Amino acid sequence: MTNQATGQRRSRSETGGTRDGEGRSRRRGAELEDALLQAAWEEVSAVGYANLTMEGVAARARTGKAVLYRRWPNRAVLILAAMRRRVGSIVSEIPDTGDLREDVLIVLRQFRCRYREIGPDIAHGLMTELHDIPTDVFEVVPGVMMTILTHAAHRGEVRLDNVTPRIAALPGDLLRHQLLLSRGSVSEAFLAEVVDDIFLPLVVDTGRPARREIGVRAGCRSAGVTVCHVLAAAP
Repeated sequence: MTNQATGQRRSRSETGGTRDGEGRSRRRGAELEDALLQAAWEEVSAVGYANLTMEGVAARARTGKAVLYRRWPNRAVLILAAMRRRVGSIVSEIPDTGDLREDVLIVLRQFRCRYREIGPDIAHGLMTELHDIPTDVFEVVPGVMMTILTHAAHRGEVRLDNVTPRIAALPGDLLRHQLLLSRGSVSEAFLAEVVDDIFLPLVVDTGRPARREIGVRAGCRSAGVTVCHVLAAAP
């Protein structure tokens, strides 16, 4: 094989496309990445998460799998990126309406919407591969809730020393449990019950003494690492 032919093959692999008959430029940069993520979403939608392979995504994108692996180390991280492209990041949409109850309800509705958009197949598939997902993904939900609670504390609605990491994660954990049981069918009444009957009584400042910190810290990965963390993760 000549050096020229070798160079042409390498160029095709690196850019994820091929030249047309007139030698016009191939996909590069953001255009290439967008095409790869679109192909990943189409492939997982077509074959299901269990049957998803990097080879299948590469074939759909008309590129080599090395192009994928240079950007995403495994299929879980690839699909998380495709999810981020499709539904956006909850981190960029943290509500601040001036009312804690409404802010928490908005976040829970966003979680519910993401689950419906992503679907149980992808959500459950990602949960089986938590070991392949970067640890910062699991900080998204606690971080969003603590931002909301911090805003509320500045308004005098809550005392942050009454809020443990487990309490902050509680609304998302309860929603996750219901989503898994109902496969995505969660009513407004359920969300209101979680907020009004469970969460707000734990965090709203009623003059009670501050809680003594016990249990896990916010950064710990435990049974609380769930589909809600994954669905919001698109950080």
